[in-house]
Amino acid sequence: MSQGGSGPQFGERAEYGPDDVCYRHPGTPSFTLCQRCGRTICAQCQTVSSVGVLCPECVRETRPGAGVRTRRRVRATSRRVASSSTPVTYAIMIACAAVFAAQWLSATFAGNGVTEALWYAPAYSLPFYFEPWRMVTAMFTHSTGFLLHILFNMYALWLFGRNLEQMLGRLWFLVLYLFAGFGGSLGVMLWVYFAPDPAAALGTATVGASGAIFGVLAATLVAYRAANVNVTSLAVLIAINFGIGFLPGAAISWQAHLGGMIVGAATMGLLLATRGPRQRGKRVLGMSLLGAVLVLLSGLYFVVLPPLGA
Repeated sequence: MSQGGSGPQFGERAEYGPDDVCYRHPGTPSFTLCQRCGRTICAQCQTVSSVGVLCPECVRETRPGAGVRTRRRVRATSRRVASSSTPVTYAIMIACAAVFAAQWLSATFAGNGVTEALWYAPAYSLPFYFEPWRMVTAMFTHSTGFLLHILFNMYALWLFGRNLEQMLGRLWFLVLYLFAGFGGSLGVMLWVYFAPDPAAALGTATVGASGAIFGVLAATLVAYRAANVNVTSLAVLIAINFGIGFLPGAAISWQAHLGGMIVGAATMGLLLATRGPRQRGKRVLGMSLLGAVLVLLSGLYFVVLPPLGA
């Protein structure tokens, strides 16, 4: 150790050696070592972490891969959704957004494969084309050629779905949404019996998320009316949006909207009639019977075929 005050102190070097330079910047002297690999790094290359100073390469190696980061984000989002007061509403919105993204990517790069795999047409209820799952998958699909379609539906679901979920609870709100969406598909299916051109109606495919949304709107109307809330503005909103489906060239399935509204209103009426803990058994029985009726109606083509030759 130096006895004078001007020389190097104990533990210090008198001058930089040949290895006391940043490995990334050879002209920059440094005594700082990476705590992971031991290489010398200058202040510009240093990253302070919980285990000490790291060099850029070690920082990259300690970071998780893209797949791990994605899984972490998904888990974090799932926890936030589950911990919210209306997780079913948000889960439906996420599902619709994911399906829409898949539809859009498919339409852009590989045809309309995703949309065609999920949409519903009455022909899929015929005994020789029977694909009944489409009556459910269609309620999560939207038109990729009209962005306002999904934007309006998701805004309406966010606006009214959360209130219904808080009112009914998670399970019964989910049941209501599924019943309403299924009712929208039923509306499209049953219209073939009355359509001026049954053959054309039979092959007309629909993306039926709007049927479920209109069911939510109709259920809200019934609930508000039962609570003696003024429903004029909501009724006008529903009427305007329902009427848009009749505009020439609108290419909107008013049949799905009507079916969703009827089933949504009926489901809410049944839920309101069986409120209270003492009515739990009646509610389960009533909703089970309603679900059975919807399923039986979906097989009506097996009993009475639509006029295919018209």
